[in-house]
Amino acid sequence: MTHVINQGMSMYWGTSRWAAMEIMEAYSVARQFNLIPPVCVGVVSWSPLACGIITGKYDSGIPETSRASMKPYQWLREKITSEDGRKQQAKLKELTHIAEKLGCTLPQLAIAWCLRNEGVSSVLLGSSNPTQLTENLGAIQVIPKMTTGIASEVDHLLGNRPHSKKDYHH
Repeated sequence: MTHVINQGMSMYWGTSRWAAMEIMEAYSVARQFNLIPPVCVGVVSWSPLACGIITGKYDSGIPETSRASMKPYQWLREKITSEDGRKQQAKLKELTHIAEKLGCTLPQLAIAWCLRNEGVSSVLLGSSNPTQLTENLGAIQVIPKMTTGIASEVDHLLGNRPHSKKDYHH
């Protein structure tokens, strides 16, 4: 990639779907051999609706016409029907109350949640029809409603907020 950048064919390089350890290793090797390391210009959020789980389509089982019913998506079917999947469904019901309080749908809340993060450059949306796309795009109007209080409520409910060193009080 250093050659490509030095030839003016690219300005920088980055990665997609690499684990943090792999990115750190690439950065370290690049520095060790005086090469240009990967650069992060932003995060693209993939599947903000968790392959449709957040839409509620799997609340009462797996519809025959859904992605999870297809053979290549057995991993998704297993995720939905697992014990963790059932726990996720319970959290989604609680998140629905927050969405109702904001006057939006759960998918809109999830997409707005992604977009409000200053490190996120873009959110990849998948829609089966124009109605879904219109609903998803409505998330833009939810972003201003995502106050610190609402963010804290969602963080508390999900219990999966990453912590930085500054979050720990010694």
